[in-house]
Amino acid sequence: MKAMILAAGRGERLRPLTDSLPKPLVSVADKPLIEYHLEKLALLGVAEVVINQAWLGHKLPQMLGDGSRWGMNISYSEETTALETAGGIKQALPMLGNEPFLVINGDIFIDYLPDIALAYHSVKQGEADAFLWLVDNPQHHPQGDFAIGAQGQLTLCNESRLTFAGLGVYHPQLFSDLPNGKQALGPLLKQSINQQRIYGEHFKAYWCDVGTLERLEQLQNRLRAQA
Repeated sequence: MKAMILAAGRGERLRPLTDSLPKPLVSVADKPLIEYHLEKLALLGVAEVVINQAWLGHKLPQMLGDGSRWGMNISYSEETTALETAGGIKQALPMLGNEPFLVINGDIFIDYLPDIALAYHSVKQGEADAFLWLVDNPQHHPQGDFAIGAQGQLTLCNESRLTFAGLGVYHPQLFSDLPNGKQALGPLLKQSINQQRIYGEHFKAYWCDVGTLERLEQLQNRLRAQA
């Protein structure tokens, strides 16, 4: 299975660090954030990774190279301006192929990647357009995003919502009818959820949206305490 890491965002709330670096290259405990993802993907046996790039994107291949360090091949999808999540995935579809693929936000940290075998199977067999992992609502996002129904289908009900982790397996057909250009992922997911075509799971491991300097410092302290 191929994977895509979303790395094209500007990272305004992490300035001044992101004035000179793409957000996923910001160092956390002496290692670029994106390298934690690459290490975990390698452990899963993922051999092909696509990384999209926009803001200071040339620094990603300069630092990460072709992926041989992790026993994988890295391809780069260059965006002249950031296309948002769905637009970035749409542009990268020729690199991702016709099979389901894993997508992970470049600005999150998780202790480990979940077992994706069942998720991949359900999407590949056409039972779902996507399979998303949800986490407990953090303080900065208390209202959550989606709820998990009795059969594992995601719903938009206002009760028992959890937060989308920025981690999911997608079928390329979900994006095939999107026009090229800047496209947000949220409306596309909600449309498919209303059609009962997206499943999900509560992911209970440690997760952090490294979106602010304060949360970056909290993650730094946690990782250094574990070292």
